[in-house]
Amino acid sequence: SDLLLVEAILALRGWSATDWDALYAELPSRQSKLPVADRSLICTTPDETRATAPEALQPALDALMADVKQGRCFVRPSGTEDVVRVYAEAETQSAADQLALLTAQAAWRLAGGVGDEPKAMMA
Repeated sequence: SDLLLVEAILALRGWSATDWDALYAELPSRQSKLPVADRSLICTTPDETRATAPEALQPALDALMADVKQGRCFVRPSGTEDVVRVYAEAETQSAADQLALLTAQAAWRLAGGVGDEPKAMMA
């Protein structure tokens, strides 16, 4: 039934599946993980794209994204280990890599990172 709804909406708009697919362009991205003392300190919205705790984390991430063309970043706690998953995307791969590093550094500072502050991105 979901596919039927999609087809109906496309027909109403006069779009083909190709037209619809062309709306999305995948950006270069980087994913990593950051060891933390307690992953339960990091809370997110239900879709896991915004941090709700620690309180200072999301404003820090918002500031990072504002400085990067087509930048988007978010963190979420791992479901199985004491790490934070770090995600970043941007217009170029080097910008995505840099945004991921800055995101990891912000999470390390604000969410109880373990060990040395990240200096380079690790997959």
